Amino acid sequence: MKNASTGSDSKAGLKEWIGLAVLSLPALLVSIDVSVMILALPHIGAALGADSVQQLWIMDIYGFLLSGFLITMGTLGDRLGRRKLLMIGAAVFGLSSVLAANANSAGMLIAARALLGIAGATVSPSTLGLISNMFRDHKQRSLAIGIWFTCSMGGMALGPVVGGMMLEHFPWGSVFLLGVPVMVLLLLTAPYLLPEYRDPTPGRLDMPSVVLSLCAILPTIYGLKEIAKQGLQILPLFAVAAGVAFGIVFVKRQRQLDNPLMDLRLFTNPAFSTALGGMFGITLTGASMLFVAQHLQFVLGLSPLRAAVCMLPGVVASMAGMLTSPIIARRIRPSLLIGVGLTVSAIGCILLSQVGAGSGLSILIVGYILFNAGSAPFASLSSDLIVGSAPPEKAGSAASLLQTSGEFAFALGIAVLGSIGTYIYHSKAVDFIPSDLTASAARASSESLPGAVSVAKGLPESISGALLHGAREAFTSSMHAVVAVSGGLMIAIAFLAVIKLRHIRPIGQKAPSEMELLRE
Repeated sequence: MKNASTGSDSKAGLKEWIGLAVLSLPALLVSIDVSVMILALPHIGAALGADSVQQLWIMDIYGFLLSGFLITMGTLGDRLGRRKLLMIGAAVFGLSSVLAANANSAGMLIAARALLGIAGATVSPSTLGLISNMFRDHKQRSLAIGIWFTCSMGGMALGPVVGGMMLEHFPWGSVFLLGVPVMVLLLLTAPYLLPEYRDPTPGRLDMPSVVLSLCAILPTIYGLKEIAKQGLQILPLFAVAAGVAFGIVFVKRQRQLDNPLMDLRLFTNPAFSTALGGMFGITLTGASMLFVAQHLQFVLGLSPLRAAVCMLPGVVASMAGMLTSPIIARRIRPSLLIGVGLTVSAIGCILLSQVGAGSGLSILIVGYILFNAGSAPFASLSSDLIVGSAPPEKAGSAASLLQTSGEFAFALGIAVLGSIGTYIYHSKAVDFIPSDLTASAARASSESLPGAVSVAKGLPESISGALLHGAREAFTSSMHAVVAVSGGLMIAIAFLAVIKLRHIRPIGQKAPSEMELLRE
């Protein structure tokens, strides 16, 4: 019997499962690096004397370049060798982490975070591509991708908790050193545990396509993030428009090339396009997480670390759902499991819409658990559908599309759902802002709940109490609107998945014939 990594349909052995552990840990650390800055940034700003603009770039440059280089790195891994590119990225990530931990200026830290983002872009597509090579058996591959995806998504949620614990006992630079031993482990074991794979006929890398992809992705992500922070302004809108224009040129060029940077033929596969589109929609609802986090901190008055701990049950539920979904989907059709799961998420949104400014934690935590657990089947199974639907030589490219669409969707969700929440908060501001506040204090209170909390600290107790009560009620109403839209998206995607993926059999069962497809 041939080894699974050789390209046969035999089952993977112990070597491949140990290799999966080696691949999953870097994915965990790369995603932790995205969110660990939430708590670390105030400490870093004070230590390095970073102004507000520098702090913004310290926070955002990693995500910008990570999303910008995903498509390029996914295709480059298919061409040069996925293991080779992964090891290069791991080495750069480790060195950049040390550089970031020892930065003595804001500029040095921004440069280190930029390198971390580029190196991080090699990890996700390369690892998912390698998993598709190592696990040829469908049951094993779906479980392996579920494990990897659990680590990748779990890191985002664990980042603030890990960061908070590290900052209580160690200097701020320690948050960047978490990834160093993991990357060293990867470099030492990869040549023995991971197979090499490259496209046997890759063709020439089209550099104009690389430039066009960056010109499409970076301005769009930047513009969406700025719209989420500042509202509709000329520069962010121009950035989004420029990104879309470059994106159109990029797509046209891919259609003309024999060896494109992004193979658009992948979208002709119904399972691929449905899974990718559904994941885009689900990721849009990630903005609800930010409203829940702000409710815990500014309505209930919890510290950032305690708020993160209160959100952990939802994270655990999501991770458990991602791990178990591939196993359950061996018994029932994935479309049914996904449909039921997203209905559970919608029920979670209903519970979250019942949370009041004066209510306790119970409803919120239960609602957040259901919200996360219900979306887990689609998150786990769609990754297998996307990577498994692509030819072996395009697995890295398919994985990069999954990750890139996720970056776009999260930024767009924050911009759109955040704008909805902000509009509702603004519309209710006239009802709770005292008439005797100064113009600047009234403006700050009407812009956001954190602004109202900051203003209230300098007011007499009788005035501050009324201001905070009204601001918290207004914010709760805005959160209700956001989770209502999220719940509607979940139901719509559930219908899409049930209809478009109904022909897919339980994992491991024989694919239906054309006649069976027609009957279904």
